[in-house]
Amino acid sequence: MNHEQLARIAHKIMANGRGILAADESTGTIKKRFDQINVESTEQTRNGYREMLFSAPGFGDYISGVILYDEQFRGLNRHGEGLKDMIKKADAVAGIKVDQGAKNMPLKPGEKITEGLDGLRERFAEYAQLGAGFAKWRAVINIADHIPSRGAILANAEALARYAALAQEAGIVPIVEPEVIMDGAHNIDKCEEVTSATLRAVYEALAEANVWLEGTLLKPNMVISGTDAPTRAGREEVAERTLRCLKRHVPGAVPGIVFLSGGQTEIEATEHLHMMNAGHNNPWPLSFSYGRALQQAALKSWAGLDENIPAAQAAFAHRAKMNWLAARGEWSKDQEA
Repeated sequence: MNHEQLARIAHKIMANGRGILAADESTGTIKKRFDQINVESTEQTRNGYREMLFSAPGFGDYISGVILYDEQFRGLNRHGEGLKDMIKKADAVAGIKVDQGAKNMPLKPGEKITEGLDGLRERFAEYAQLGAGFAKWRAVINIADHIPSRGAILANAEALARYAALAQEAGIVPIVEPEVIMDGAHNIDKCEEVTSATLRAVYEALAEANVWLEGTLLKPNMVISGTDAPTRAGREEVAERTLRCLKRHVPGAVPGIVFLSGGQTEIEATEHLHMMNAGHNNPWPLSFSYGRALQQAALKSWAGLDENIPAAQAAFAHRAKMNWLAARGEWSKDQEA
């Protein structure tokens, strides 16, 4: 394990408020997105869509890393250039999603365990050779009556730790993503309780696995009310609770935190990130690793048509810039307009 290399990549990703574009939608997920805009999902359209995003004006000003699905990590743009090479040209880091999805846990109704550890050492060796700088593994923690169980939290924490150790062995920075899912009618108290238990278990497991924290990044959920909660906490409370939870459970050795947007709207995700940065002296830089919250407006503008590319790229660049400003604590509603 090359500590210097891991630290260099992690700090590059977190520098100057830039953030990560999560463009790692599986073939099935991207098909659902394309169905919404009546675009056929083929390798050509999937790669073409990513090419449009990666060539947006100012892409590298706001984006420091891109998470790719295996197909796009190996994919080419219309000129025969590798998509991951486009990312590198923008002074950003190409990353790879390595988990194989969250599956139902046996004998634990409603709970999930992420699969993909089998053969991961060999896959990491290949991705390192192909130029991956970082990787991502997502654990899913659901909230409902009587769940999550401690067993589900511990099983997912252990899987995250095993993945992280294998990533570092290959010289790749692991993004550790324990996502407490926003779906449900639970209040913000329950989200904070479950997020706390999850983060505590994850960092205990990382320590047991000898993972070098200075060469990792954390991708957590924000502490937020469930989507169906009768009353939902306001932006100040979301920021306050999230920071409190992170400060209690995330060691200062971690080089940075990149939030997932979960089920938030584009503006919500930006505003919450800004609130956590404006006027706060945090132990780690806080930035973004958004998928839909960066792409939704661009996807609708594009609609699969070449003539719409400039408008779609402008929509993407605007969202990327807004989140870059939020990561610096400099966003405002006036700039949104």
